[in-house]
Amino acid sequence: MSEDRKGGIERRRFLGMAAAGVAAGGLRPEIVLGEERRSPVAGMRTLQEAQEQELVPLGNGEPPATQFQAYPGGTGSLLEKLWRDTGGSPFERHEIEIGPWPGPAPTDPQEIAFLPAHRLGALIRERKITSEELTEIYLDRMKRHDPTLLCAVSILEDRAREEAKRADADLRAGRWRGPLHGVPWGVKDLFVVRGTRTTWGSDDFRDQVIDEDSELVVRLREAGAVLIAKLSTGQFAAGDNWYRGRTRNPWNPEQGSSGSSAGPGSATAAGLVGFSIGTETQGSIVSPSRRNGLSGLRPTFGRISRHGGMVLSWTMDKPGPMCRSVEDCALVFNAIHGADPKDPATLTAPFRFERNPDLSQMRIGFTEDAPEAFVATLAELGADPQPMAELPEGGSNSLGVESSAAFDFHVAPGGVLEQVPEPPEGEEARPPRFHRGRDILALDYVQSLRRRHILMKEMAEAMEGFDMFVTGSGETRLTNQTGHPAVVLPYDFGDGNTEDDFDHEQPICTTIIGDLFADDRILSVAHAYQSVTDWHRMHPDLA
Repeated sequence: MSEDRKGGIERRRFLGMAAAGVAAGGLRPEIVLGEERRSPVAGMRTLQEAQEQELVPLGNGEPPATQFQAYPGGTGSLLEKLWRDTGGSPFERHEIEIGPWPGPAPTDPQEIAFLPAHRLGALIRERKITSEELTEIYLDRMKRHDPTLLCAVSILEDRAREEAKRADADLRAGRWRGPLHGVPWGVKDLFVVRGTRTTWGSDDFRDQVIDEDSELVVRLREAGAVLIAKLSTGQFAAGDNWYRGRTRNPWNPEQGSSGSSAGPGSATAAGLVGFSIGTETQGSIVSPSRRNGLSGLRPTFGRISRHGGMVLSWTMDKPGPMCRSVEDCALVFNAIHGADPKDPATLTAPFRFERNPDLSQMRIGFTEDAPEAFVATLAELGADPQPMAELPEGGSNSLGVESSAAFDFHVAPGGVLEQVPEPPEGEEARPPRFHRGRDILALDYVQSLRRRHILMKEMAEAMEGFDMFVTGSGETRLTNQTGHPAVVLPYDFGDGNTEDDFDHEQPICTTIIGDLFADDRILSVAHAYQSVTDWHRMHPDLA
């Protein structure tokens, strides 16, 4: 036997004994093996090291080989269930029709600006207003109010006018692309748009131009919508502060719009766009929708392509519509949902929005903090709301690890490490954002994902017998871990946002959490509520 082979066997024998000793005595394996655990700084691989090993450089967007699926039983069993439940192909698309515009068109630009998108679409389809005229109304409002609200990163005047002109030409030629044809919209500045800056809310990237279009931008263009602005996000999708300042709530400009879809929330509530697209990882659609009094949809994980969007978490990031009515959310979602090979986490599932659902056939629950008046109205509409059992608790460290991986290229640009600053005397060192994931062992990360799967099964048990439930808190931490959809909508008016101690009145919102892939059901129920109430028709006075 060669000395090399003999040495290899002896080393494996030693490692085996060391592992047994660790298990029996609780010793730290890095000490037994003579390998100290690397710190967040010492463990960082430089670009030079990657080049020496001929590795492909990683930026922000490349996905890992494993993909999160928001269904405990996996993709295969989900598709079989969808096939059985729908009685046919789960991939069949269902168009949503919009009704005609009754009577003469409004003439006041402000009245027009605050119309929901489905009414704007009706005005354009019946040629009571052109897309070019509507686009000019929104561009004018954007330029007038953005200096106060700080909600726009880039106002795309030339692009908007070109797309509006094309929408009007298509309509004259008899080509109507659907309910969003000619309607101006804005997208959160995490998504790339060809020829336009994508800053991610960071001064470090304020001049970044990535020359392609995000998938949802392409799909909305094909639906005839007119993109007029890139809208603000908190720096790297955290909060409502970005390099120009704090995005403001149009109901009360002393208050922030909440993050990180702050720009979509502010611009939509202020009547600066017909609708907008935000994203959520841990509350960033739900929170600004509630703060700004909007109707917003955070879809089931994997239902809308994230291609072209900044990555924080491959297992939690979700784009979704932020609108002035639930019906608008349904129309926008219907235009952009479905599988995209450029986002391997996506899949196509049935979506059948109903304007007049039979609430007696819906299994609706509510938590202890659900607003009584909202639940009572659902009961008046025919529902039989039942209290929910206790919801599970738990989570994983996936966000810290995944965001650190996604921004590794930025933390060590060019292979030059951004050093962790020394802590003040007497304080413990705390790694800054995008360094923290490096202090988590791969074993711990995998174990946390296993516990996350247990949490998903526990959530499935809690949802047994329910299609959805109403919650006052929103349950954003839990449901972003499990992938469940949520719709936000206003149900009252008053001083409902007390966390900032501002004396102001604005819409107060609640949240409906749906079972996995029940996005259509929660939107249908929320629309039934809005069909008999007027809270969503209120808008701020920007004068």
